[in-house]
Amino acid sequence: MDDSPDNQFQQARALFPHAGEIVYFNSASYGPFSTPVQKAIEGNLRLRLDASADDTPAVMKIQDDLRGDYALLVGAEKQEIGIGMNTTFGLNIAAFGLPLKEGDEVLVSDVEFPALVYTWRAAAEERKLRLRFVESTQRHFDLGKLEAAITDKTRVLALSFVQYFNGFKNDLEAIGEICRRRGIFLVVDGIQGMGVEPIDVKKLGIDIFSSGCQKWMLGPQGCGFFYLPDHIRDRLKHPFMGWLGADWKMNFTDLFKYNLPFFDSARRFEMGYYVALNILGMKASVKFFTDLGIENIQKHNHALIDRLADYIKSNPFYSVTSVLETKHRSSIFAFSCGPLDELYQKLMERRIIVAKREGAIRVSAHLFNNEDDIERLISVLDDFSKGR
Repeated sequence: MDDSPDNQFQQARALFPHAGEIVYFNSASYGPFSTPVQKAIEGNLRLRLDASADDTPAVMKIQDDLRGDYALLVGAEKQEIGIGMNTTFGLNIAAFGLPLKEGDEVLVSDVEFPALVYTWRAAAEERKLRLRFVESTQRHFDLGKLEAAITDKTRVLALSFVQYFNGFKNDLEAIGEICRRRGIFLVVDGIQGMGVEPIDVKKLGIDIFSSGCQKWMLGPQGCGFFYLPDHIRDRLKHPFMGWLGADWKMNFTDLFKYNLPFFDSARRFEMGYYVALNILGMKASVKFFTDLGIENIQKHNHALIDRLADYIKSNPFYSVTSVLETKHRSSIFAFSCGPLDELYQKLMERRIIVAKREGAIRVSAHLFNNEDDIERLISVLDDFSKGR
């Protein structure tokens, strides 16, 4: 039996019905479904149509398993992981729950994704905080400018693991060290790196990490998780609570109990019952990442990007807008040219799915992509440039 990484990725690719027909390079927007995800969702639909059993115990068991899966993937303990609906869910826990007082400063990047900015903007207005932007350098987060922006009132730095439009991966090790030294909470939006760039939230000193799973994690929309280490969890105000934040010990036959203890874990901040279809689909999808390993997925994706980058750099018609330095590169690669809209339309016509972001074509390579996909993309780019 061939257990080589190449064969494992070939086997994984075979589970994505689009592969070979559609060249899909847009997992940074949303990931395509695999057949295991389809089967998990359809199985639950059949059960609900039959109305022959209550799926609640099974779904709650799978939720608990997912907490363990997510913990394994980010270097956390299971009790530090909570199930959320999306990235913004965990960001709201941070923005409205961290122990902050009037006049405290929150720093965000000036090239940040809106979900993070708007969450903290609302919290700043509600809690009378001061929201300040750290100036970027060539659209990259700048450590020097971060240090210059910190004052004695700075209490939070909130930023993305990977920048959504150019794939710049922030140096969370260096950033975490700065935050620890200056007594600043570090809140990370992880969605553009989760599943494709290795991360160890404990080693990096991240205080709150949140990620949706509909992009690189290839799960249904409405799935996500958040990381709350024990020492942070018990300092948080409760921005919102639900009845399943208390420990019912799976006994739902006697509900006239109003003094149950809240969970002594991140589950305390979960919001009631989640969509069973999403949870079951997500459990099927997470297996790709636990089986293949994020380090192997990263290596696979970067090798594909290297081939594309070599071509882009060799053709003066195009220009690279991503950083390829090892420390800062990710599974997102962006490039530009003059007639960008026309190129985008041409790629879509050829069934090569990419995204336009901030004046560039964004290519997000993933575990189901292979060299043939890259060559199909390069062929269209080459024809397009020669026609100019």
